Amino acid sequence: MSSHRRPLRLLALPALSAGLALAGCAPGASEVRVTPPPAPPADVAGLCAALHKELPETVSGLDRTATEPESDLTAAWGGPAIVLRCGIPKPAKMADPKADGVEVNGVGWLVERPADGGLKFTTGSRLAYTEVWIDKEHATDASMLVGLSAAVAKTVPAGISSY
Repeated sequence: MSSHRRPLRLLALPALSAGLALAGCAPGASEVRVTPPPAPPADVAGLCAALHKELPETVSGLDRTATEPESDLTAAWGGPAIVLRCGIPKPAKMADPKADGVEVNGVGWLVERPADGGLKFTTGSRLAYTEVWIDKEHATDASMLVGLSAAVAKTVPAGISSY
């Protein structure tokens, strides 16, 4: 991830189906299917469990939704509108010096714009990697990272994850 900050452009993005593949459910469903990442090392799983307890009940006005299977590694808000997975392996894109990044409340995020829309954010320089998928409809609101960044900063120490 580059050390310079580019303005986060959230307008005119294509549709997000990759995030919906992570979290597919019918509108109005009480649970969202979210595939947890492969079992991370115990220290990373512990950080994710601490993060899970600190996550906000609402993000961008969307209420937290139960995930299936229930896991300390996953969370969702507004059905599949915003989906979080903690304890993912280090994304290859983290090594790209030209990658876009943004910092929110002291937490650095890699910014990716999947070809089919929405946004994908992944924490960098933390002892556990956390990704957040935002569907196309909500991809114009960067405020969702404020509460999520506060929870990450409180529970996942800065550093370089070996996972």
